[in-house]
Amino acid sequence: MCKKAWPNLIIFILFIVLMFTASWAQGLRKAAWAGQFYEADAARLARVLEVYLESAAVQPLAGEVIGLISPHAGYVYSGRVAAAGYRLIQDQHQPVESVVIIGPSHQYGFKGCSIYLKGGFETPLGVVEVDEKLAKALARYSGFSYIPEAHAKEHSIEVQIPFIQKVCPGARIVPVVMGFQTEETIRTLASALGKILPGTKSLVVASTDMSHFLTRAKANELDRKTMELIKTVETSTLMRQIVRGENIMCGGGPVLALLLYAQQLGQVKVEILSYSDSAAAGGPEDQVVGYLSAAVYLEKQAGVIELAPEERKELLNLARQAISVYLESGQFLDYQPENPKYRQPAGAFVTLKKDNLLRGCIGFAEPVYPLWQAVAQSAVLAATEDSRFPPLKMTELPQLKIEISVLGPLQPVRKLSEIKIGRHGLVIKQGQRSGLLLPQVATEYGWDRQTFLRELCRKAGLPQNAYRDLRSVYKFEAIVFEE
Repeated sequence: MCKKAWPNLIIFILFIVLMFTASWAQGLRKAAWAGQFYEADAARLARVLEVYLESAAVQPLAGEVIGLISPHAGYVYSGRVAAAGYRLIQDQHQPVESVVIIGPSHQYGFKGCSIYLKGGFETPLGVVEVDEKLAKALARYSGFSYIPEAHAKEHSIEVQIPFIQKVCPGARIVPVVMGFQTEETIRTLASALGKILPGTKSLVVASTDMSHFLTRAKANELDRKTMELIKTVETSTLMRQIVRGENIMCGGGPVLALLLYAQQLGQVKVEILSYSDSAAAGGPEDQVVGYLSAAVYLEKQAGVIELAPEERKELLNLARQAISVYLESGQFLDYQPENPKYRQPAGAFVTLKKDNLLRGCIGFAEPVYPLWQAVAQSAVLAATEDSRFPPLKMTELPQLKIEISVLGPLQPVRKLSEIKIGRHGLVIKQGQRSGLLLPQVATEYGWDRQTFLRELCRKAGLPQNAYRDLRSVYKFEAIVFEE
């Protein structure tokens, strides 16, 4: 390289470095409240968080935690309450890759929400990156954008971040500041969350304090009523109180957005983890602020019954025996299982094959019978009542291969992308017509998702695009085993 080129190269490199630095600086939000709401020294802050988390006593929940309601006052007042929620996340061992933090605006009035789209938030514990892809998607589906003034001095987002850094190291964030808490804004945000978060390992944190500046007795009584509405997910009453500006929560809009989002996913439960007030931390008893920590989670549904190899073999023998008894006597097998698993209600299908060709397949999608009975009856019906084939003869029985599918619960399909080929079976129900395809069918025929759905509709006698009405489509998982 000639000597004259070196200065130009150096200038170019400096230009790139400066551009990168400037770009990062534009997206880096410096800590505004360190030293006021929480410790400014990294070591002391880390120790305070450890003490709070270690002292929090919570029980793991039987379900997937999708959100927290967490206070945002100075740690000396609300830190121990906030720690209860974050301790739960820590104890659940639930992977969290992104945290959407929704807080009310205390410093700047505006319509809609402001989404921090790129860069990161700095605290004494370091910088947490913004999940730019998720933030961009949220902006696209909600129509909300970035308003710098909304984030500049807002503490409701900032005070959550050290807890997130401690409990979910490596997680990225999507900071959202909500302006005027109108019904339109709340519902728009909730709807957008429902479009972008399912299928991701995300947590939503609604940042709020409870009632403000009442006597302790009045504050505790009002907060008790509000917590009951939250616990029972009374979104209509909460919406009315929030829109009217009643003194129940400064972050009522973020809380309601979380609850409405959660209702899109399934059966919502709320667990109250901790409650306290500013007077308990030494504040005046005539100017009390309340603090709540709560978990929003989806009630865990019963899954597929787990079966050991010897238990699967026993059920296969049971199916063959049930067919043999019925062909000989016309009677259903009389069987009294000792294994409690066989007495659990479960859906089941029995598939019969002869010379590797289908010879019958019938079953029960819903758990209407104990597992043993569902298997035995399905085996007999597959052998004698499948309209596609003549009834099985006893001479054919030795040539049969038996396959059993034990089904998990039916779950509504909210997005077609949820359907995983080879993992999910499908059910469609529209009017008097219904159809079911087992998970292994798509794999055996090499179908993609769209073909799987079209074939499901065809089996139900419906138009091939009937699956587009997702209210009628259900997915399920199954364990499949054969002789």
